[in-house]
Amino acid sequence: MAPPMSASGFLDALLAEGVTVVEVGDWRHHNRNHKGPWGPVHGVMIHHTVTQGSARTVELCRDGHADLPGPLCHGVITKDGTVHLVGYGRANHAGLGDDEVLRAVIAEKGLPPDNEANTDGNRHFYGFECENLGNGKDPWPEEQLDAIERVAAAVCRRHGWTERSVIGHREWQPGKVDPRGFTMAWLRERVRERLKG
Repeated sequence: MAPPMSASGFLDALLAEGVTVVEVGDWRHHNRNHKGPWGPVHGVMIHHTVTQGSARTVELCRDGHADLPGPLCHGVITKDGTVHLVGYGRANHAGLGDDEVLRAVIAEKGLPPDNEANTDGNRHFYGFECENLGNGKDPWPEEQLDAIERVAAAVCRRHGWTERSVIGHREWQPGKVDPRGFTMAWLRERVRERLKG
């Protein structure tokens, strides 16, 4: 069982991995902790936003919307590879997912198919939203992919996890398709190589 990093530890981990970070408002204390526990944490979840325009994307992920209050993640990765920290603690990003997937992440084993939504993922995962329309056509610039790799590796390195602790929203919650445009196997391989360094 891993307690979450402190907000300062999280920031330090990202910076140590060479991530370009922008701190948005009082991100360290912006969370949904009043709705339930934050931790123990077991992995990193990657999403796409279905939005266009960095400023609008960051604002949406920080504030949320009427049906889903923010923060909607911990960090927003914009097209230029900048990571905008918008919240820390419990965030509305993972929702309910498959308990068997969570057990596989904890054991760092291959993931089973996600066929249930019976477990609170907001408690157990760091979440990064990545600016992309999610239509399979919107490009993923190399700067953005590099940042996704770095944030995932940063969290894994700090917790002593392998690349198997990095999952996509689509691997957690039935019906989700994000992130669309690259495979999680490809991303995990990049994270695995980075963690060797």
